[in-house]
Amino acid sequence: MTILFPSPIFGPVKSRRLGVSLGINLLPADGKVCSFDCIYCECGLRKDHIPHQKFPPRSQVQAELRQQLQKMQALGTPPDVITFAGNGEPTLHPDFAGIIDDTITLRDEYFPKAEISVLSNATQLDRQDVFDAMLRVDNNIQKLDTVTPQYIRFVDQPLSPTYDVEHIISRLALFADKCIIQTMFLDGEYKGKSVNNTGDEYIQPWLTAIQRIHPSKVMIYTIERETPISTLRKATPESLDRIALQVESLGISCQVSY
Repeated sequence: MTILFPSPIFGPVKSRRLGVSLGINLLPADGKVCSFDCIYCECGLRKDHIPHQKFPPRSQVQAELRQQLQKMQALGTPPDVITFAGNGEPTLHPDFAGIIDDTITLRDEYFPKAEISVLSNATQLDRQDVFDAMLRVDNNIQKLDTVTPQYIRFVDQPLSPTYDVEHIISRLALFADKCIIQTMFLDGEYKGKSVNNTGDEYIQPWLTAIQRIHPSKVMIYTIERETPISTLRKATPESLDRIALQVESLGISCQVSY
């Protein structure tokens, strides 16, 4: 079963990586809007979830976020984090930067200890407003599943024919230690081909990119929920632990979610 999230506010939910998370979905509630079409996405494949609704306007996001924070304050249930995630890529929203500013203001008013996180696939970092907004959040979490172009085309399936992972890495490196890299590791197959990206042929060039970006942290994880492709499998705990040790040998913290 694929998961589509309400829009614009959902949760709070318990996140494996972030704790008690109040979600903000800047995409339509009835479908998926993303610059990737990852075969492991819990929201399903793009062709099966074409939205008919529009992006929630900035004013609606602000009003509904305020309402939810007021409710949580009255209940005495603070969030650990306010997370931009949901039905696709949040930075595709045309008012993304302004919504980040609104969210920071509301966070500071109601729960100043809560962190603000954005889960992104890094495809919009050429937009200066998006890049600058990412510098204003506490957890700027950017996806980099591999640096092998053929694997990215096969598994992450970027919609743009000009997607260039080398350019993405160069943009990520500009954040210095102001970003977190998030990487999905898989096993299994798709269309008769292996999707296992835990071998040295993938890990060594990925580690080189990690060293170049030098993020504050790396988050590695594997699938947890049902995926639209039934032949995918979880990466083993042993392989994730091995990769984590290699990241930490670079002097970079690594968080593992099995």
